[in-house]
Amino acid sequence: MARNKYPEQTVEHILSVSAKLFIEKGFDKTSIQDIIQELGMSKGAVYHHFKSKDEILGAVMRRHFDRAAQMLDELVAYTQAANAREKLVRILEHSIADPEAHAMDRILSAQIKNPQFVVAGIQGGVNKDAAIIAQIMMEGREDGSIHTDYPVECAEVFMMLVNIWANPILFERTLPETSRRLTFLQHMMKQLGVDIVSDALIQQIIDRHTEMGGYQ
Repeated sequence: MARNKYPEQTVEHILSVSAKLFIEKGFDKTSIQDIIQELGMSKGAVYHHFKSKDEILGAVMRRHFDRAAQMLDELVAYTQAANAREKLVRILEHSIADPEAHAMDRILSAQIKNPQFVVAGIQGGVNKDAAIIAQIMMEGREDGSIHTDYPVECAEVFMMLVNIWANPILFERTLPETSRRLTFLQHMMKQLGVDIVSDALIQQIIDRHTEMGGYQ
């Protein structure tokens, strides 16, 4: 068998095609054979890089999280505001509203009760996103728009609560129950001196879960 001179490109092609099929058909309804046919590659070529559909999904999700982190970095670099608190509010609202950032949401929701997936999501939120948010909170301490001695801890708690605790799919909650928890999160962050959960952000989160059919 001839050696593949461009394995990185092959892997990227497999992930792009697989992600497209997962979005269009759903993960459970997409078979390895569907992926192979769409790729126009041999089964051996696909299995050379990935041992199973679950392994492909894991790689697709890691790529998605990496791209989301890159988009957040770009938002931080280009978002203009009067102060750090306002900048962070705008970044959070834009992140929720951006359709590209949530292209994989239906796949994510289907895997939300997978323990390994949940742990990976928590780690990604704390290790990557929270670190970026914490840096802006530190800037807010300097300009007087954010008032906390614990910016790192506040950022980590915020990410865990908004991504996990307030997720209606994970805990099988109704829309009113989810809305109440988001309002509590808004109140809690304000009491901590980090007033970053706007009414608009709450509504955007509620609407996003509605689009995914996430409520009981």
